[in-house]
Amino acid sequence: MSCSSDDGRPMDVNDILERLKRLSDAEEFFAVLGVSYDANVLDVSRLHIMKKMGQYLAEDDLSDLPNQAVAARARAMLERAYEDFATSSPLTHRVFKVLEDNDPDKPAAGGPTFVPLDSVLKSFERE
Repeated sequence: MSCSSDDGRPMDVNDILERLKRLSDAEEFFAVLGVSYDANVLDVSRLHIMKKMGQYLAEDDLSDLPNQAVAARARAMLERAYEDFATSSPLTHRVFKVLEDNDPDKPAAGGPTFVPLDSVLKSFERE
């Protein structure tokens, strides 16, 4: 069973999820799913694109779907994730915790963010 990639070549969809789980780099995902990309975009945002694709996949129930439907959805999710970062920066989407935690548009969590040295030294003076 196959469906068509961006360049018109048939895409092998047999056991597509298992095959995707075994891939190790972003370029392999794009090749297997038949999605074209700009190497400059991928060089800058590869981890963000793959993380976003994973988030999209996690939101969708692919169980009990035929391989062809799973492959088509995975391909669409990769295209969507790629487009997210081809048109804006990783700081816009903030898919990683470190970026979420340091979002200037988000109010800071309660509690002290600065601990004065005097307060640390006072705890040693008591001992």
